[in-house]
Amino acid sequence: MSERWIQVSEKILSQLKRLEEAREKDRLEYVRSIRFTLSALQRSLLGWMQWVNNPDIMTRFTQGGSREHEQKTIRARAFLHRIRFRGHQARRPEGTKSDKEG
Repeated sequence: MSERWIQVSEKILSQLKRLEEAREKDRLEYVRSIRFTLSALQRSLLGWMQWVNNPDIMTRFTQGGSREHEQKTIRARAFLHRIRFRGHQARRPEGTKSDKEG
C-alpha cells in the first residue's frame, strides 16, 4: 500500500469522525455526512478490488488470511444489506407541483 494511500485514508477517517461528532446538524449536513461516508466506502471497495484483481498481491495472503478477509466481507455485506432508507419519502417543497399535477 502506498504512503499516499495511507495519508489520504487517515484524512478521510479524521473527517468521518468530525462529521460523526458534529452537533446540531441540519438536514443538509446529514445529507453531506451520508454522501461523504458513501464516498469513503466506495474508495475502500475500489482499493480492495485492485488488490483482489492483482495476483502479485493476493499470492502473499495465506489461506488463513484469505479466510479471515472473506469472513469480513461476508459480515460487511450482511450489514450493508440491512441498511434501508425506508419510510423516509422525499418531500416536495411547498408550492411545487407533483408529477401527478402536471
